[in-house]
Amino acid sequence: MAKQETEQNTPVQEEPTETQQPEEQTVETAQTEPVPEENPWEAKYNAERDAHLRVAAEFDNFRKRTVKEKEASYGNGRADTLAKILPVYDNLERALNQPTEDAAFKKGVEMTMNELVKILTGLGVEIYGAPGDPFDPNLHNAVMHTESEELGENVVAQVFQKGFRIGGKVVRFAMVQVAN
Repeated sequence: MAKQETEQNTPVQEEPTETQQPEEQTVETAQTEPVPEENPWEAKYNAERDAHLRVAAEFDNFRKRTVKEKEASYGNGRADTLAKILPVYDNLERALNQPTEDAAFKKGVEMTMNELVKILTGLGVEIYGAPGDPFDPNLHNAVMHTESEELGENVVAQVFQKGFRIGGKVVRFAMVQVAN
């Protein structure tokens, strides 16, 4: 029995519970450790990510610029081709305005002219310039001036050559005579 008494009389040391110990350590750790600086791997990652984003933006700008240049090149090609075909149009128009006794010849020239106009319209070409239109220096080239009481101020009196444009680009200005 003496053995039991000694064991009972000896104070038992209480061990801290598991929940108490980590709290005490985290409180002490937070107070003693300095705030960690940025990780070198994270800095390298951010630098690489920024470089990647810059390259992606540069490529997107390059792609957009290339598309614009391609469209402009196509438009310039159409305008150059139209400029080379315009003498044919002018000659067909002169042939139609000449009096002729041969009805079959006149009919053939009319059919050729109609087909050419149909092709040009299909390519997006606008033919403009008619007597009575208001004069616009951005579209017309005034080569003559006339005084006429029948026509108003700055009105096209006569058209010597039709004007042609593709979209907003004027390929050839209309040569006209302007009234008043």
